[in-house]
Amino acid sequence: MKELILSNVGPAFSADTRNNRPGVICLANEERFTAAYFSEPLTAYAIGWRDPENIQATLDAIAPPVEVSRRFEYKSATNAEEFLSEVDDIRGIGSAFKKVEYTGSSVNAKTLNKGLTITLDRDELVPGKEERTVARLISRLNRSDLRRAVAALIASATNTGKNYYGADGEDPDMDVRSDLETGATARGVGSNLVVYGATAWAIRLASLRAQNLAGQGRSATLTREELADFLGVDRIVISKERYQSGKSTKSEILGAYVLMYYASLIADQEDPSNIKQFWTPTESGRFRVYREEHAKTIDISVEHYSNIVLPSTLGLRKFTVTNTTPPAG
Repeated sequence: MKELILSNVGPAFSADTRNNRPGVICLANEERFTAAYFSEPLTAYAIGWRDPENIQATLDAIAPPVEVSRRFEYKSATNAEEFLSEVDDIRGIGSAFKKVEYTGSSVNAKTLNKGLTITLDRDELVPGKEERTVARLISRLNRSDLRRAVAALIASATNTGKNYYGADGEDPDMDVRSDLETGATARGVGSNLVVYGATAWAIRLASLRAQNLAGQGRSATLTREELADFLGVDRIVISKERYQSGKSTKSEILGAYVLMYYASLIADQEDPSNIKQFWTPTESGRFRVYREEHAKTIDISVEHYSNIVLPSTLGLRKFTVTNTTPPAG
C-alpha cells in the first residue's frame, strides 16, 4: 500500500513580487527569509500568541505533531505483520526457529518551508497593527495545514454513505461503533479518534433527537467524553473551521464527514498512526517572523516548516453523512 503525502492543498495566493498592494496576503518569497529581516520582537509575539479559534489545537488533534529535523525518516506502516500469529513456531530437534521478516519500509522525507507575506502601508500603521498582522498570518498558515490534513484523510479513507433522517431504528452512534470495529480488524490496533465535521455533528444530533425509541433521544445529550467512552475511543473532535472557498463563499473544512482512525497522543516517527504532522522547529519555536522596511511600506512575513503525511491507510474509515428524507413507501 502506497503512503500518501499531501503538501500542495491550500488556498491560492498571489506571488510575492516585492511590490504587492498593502493588505494583500501573498506567498512569501524565499529571499525575504534572511537574517537581516528577522524580527525578534514579532517572533516573540508569535510564540506567545494564542489563536482564539484554536485552529492549531484542532490541527494537532487531527494530525498529531512530530518534531523532526528538516530531513527525516519515518516508518511506512503498510501491513499488519505485527499481528500475525503462527501455527508453525515449534522448533524441531536440530533445526532453527522460523525466521520472521517484516516488509514495512523506511521513507525519507523532509519538512516543507511554508510562508506568507502581507504589506502594510506606513500611513495606515497604528499601535499593534504589526502584531495583529502576525496573528492573521499564523492563523492562515494553520488553516492551510488543517485543510491539507483533512483533504488527505478524506481522499484515503474507506467510505460509507449514511443517510439519517430521524426514522425509527436509526442510530448514528452504533453505526460509528460498528465501523470502528471494522477499522480495528484491518489495522490490528483499534481506532482511538473520531472526528466529526460540524454538519455531520448537527445531523447526528437532529437524528437522535427525532428518535421514537426509548433512550435514543438521550443520546443527543451525551458530552464528548461520554460519547468517547461509549464508542471506546480516546477522543471526539468536532471541526467547525471554515475557509474562503470562493469570492463570496465560505465552506466548512470537514463538513458532512465522520472520520475514524488511529492517531497516537505521543506520536513519533515509527508508531502506527494513520496521519502525522511532521514539523521542524526554528530557533524560536514553530514560527519565525521577518520585517522588511521600505520607503512607504513594511512587509511582514511568517514562515514555518511542516509536512502532513499519511504513513498508512489501514483501518482509515469515513462516513459521508446526509439527512435526505426517503420517498414514501
